[in-house]
Amino acid sequence: MRKVITNDNNLQVLYEDNHIIIVNKRPGDIVQGDKTGDTPLSEIVKAYIAKKYNKPGAVYLGVVHRLDRPTSGIVVFARTSKALPRLNALFANKEAQKTYWAVVKDFPPKENDTLIHWLKRNPKQNKSYANKNEVPDSKKAILDYQLIKKLTNYNLLEVTLHTGRHHQIRSQLSAIGCIIKGDLKYGADRSNKDGSIHLHARKLTFIHPVKKESLSIIAPPPSDSIWDIC
Repeated sequence: MRKVITNDNNLQVLYEDNHIIIVNKRPGDIVQGDKTGDTPLSEIVKAYIAKKYNKPGAVYLGVVHRLDRPTSGIVVFARTSKALPRLNALFANKEAQKTYWAVVKDFPPKENDTLIHWLKRNPKQNKSYANKNEVPDSKKAILDYQLIKKLTNYNLLEVTLHTGRHHQIRSQLSAIGCIIKGDLKYGADRSNKDGSIHLHARKLTFIHPVKKESLSIIAPPPSDSIWDIC
């Protein structure tokens, strides 16, 4: 288990070496640049590396995977061109175990279960719809969840992904009536004031692509009245 090694107003680094850097994304950050023109997390990480290691030229950084903008938690970047394709293959082959925390309003139908749906993405809405049976252009989505804590007005679920589909956790939990706090797109009654949703990439376990050692990274959730009691 790795603890936070660097923490400032812009960046929380959970692990770094010559080949990879792993950070705890804040809700609202975008991982890679988009049409909004907002400064992406990738550029914040590049600036951190340039300053820490006094690099005068361009800093290499490879984007391995992404998290939805309102979501927080673990994001992995490659620091070398050698590590990037290995990390890409690791994620593509589902050799990284991803665990999420989700705060939901309603109690789940079962305290733990495996959910299997067929997700169909609507690009215009930037939304995925969960179907019980296969439909045209849909992709199979599988996750496990378990109830790990009952809060005063909410419930904390731990989710383990077996596939990596667009908005998978948000869509599948909504399909069983467990809408994530603040997630208006998937049925929440109201948004969070900061535009976040209470979905957090909590833990990532994988084999280091170069060192071949096992890494298990845990990211603390953001600080707010709900996360602080989780």
